[in-house]
Amino acid sequence: MQRIHLGEFEELILLVVAILNGEGYGVLVMEELERQTGRSVNISAVHAALRRLESKKFIKSSWSEATAERGGRRKRLFQITQEGQAAMQQVMDTRAKLWGMVPKLGPNLSFS
Repeated sequence: MQRIHLGEFEELILLVVAILNGEGYGVLVMEELERQTGRSVNISAVHAALRRLESKKFIKSSWSEATAERGGRRKRLFQITQEGQAAMQQVMDTRAKLWGMVPKLGPNLSFS
């Protein structure tokens, strides 16, 4: 199996793109990430991560139709690819394996 290289921020962006199910675009991805994590995110960082994920073939993009509410501009919509789904599964499996190896720390020091 090919080794997956994802930083934490890329992993979060990939998860949000998957959650938005083909309806995600830069600003919406940023807003959803902020909503889910409670951390402030820079739109430039989101766009850079989206470009990296697309270059790794974990996501793909297409253009929406132009809308009057956006002044005739289109949105670049992102959706996860099969490669992206496989990457998410591999990351999830690795994390679950590692979490499973953490020793039980007692009733007051538990991770659960």
